[in-house]
Amino acid sequence: MNYRRVFISNSCVHLIVVAYNRRNIFINNIELLRKAFKNAKDFFKFEIIAICVLPNHIHIIINPENINEYPKIVTSIKYYFSKNYNDIVETPTYGYVNKGEKGVFQRRFFEHTIISEKELNNQIDYIHYNPVKHGFVKNVKDWKYSSFHKYLNQGLYEYNWGSPKDVENIKNLNLE
Repeated sequence: MNYRRVFISNSCVHLIVVAYNRRNIFINNIELLRKAFKNAKDFFKFEIIAICVLPNHIHIIINPENINEYPKIVTSIKYYFSKNYNDIVETPTYGYVNKGEKGVFQRRFFEHTIISEKELNNQIDYIHYNPVKHGFVKNVKDWKYSSFHKYLNQGLYEYNWGSPKDVENIKNLNLE
């Protein structure tokens, strides 16, 4: 299968990175994940626009200085996390072992290039609402592993954002 990624200069990219077999590893290793992101920022110039870390997957919107580097940014994050992840990992399939991978992440990642402000706002809303969608919390404000609180402090959301009225605006967005 030929897989092609889109590289549009001056755009943001919504990325979804998933744990191997959707294992719940990210929240229990949140400090390691933060270090992995910091490490990636040491090598690549990118801004994190929005993020939500769930137990088995991560949503992130980045604005890389060089759009061609976003796959390398993901690889850097995955590599650092995997290298320093000390818990027992599930035995991956032959394809993973053959390429020297530990089986911490799914090999591929989802990406969606964002080219308008309206689309960016929709994607940010989708990311912030994701913990409610998956049933981890009843209110967006209750999930602490999200950039929602940064946006809240900047006055970009109301404290109780994510009400049934707000959900009407985002319920048709399905990016997974």
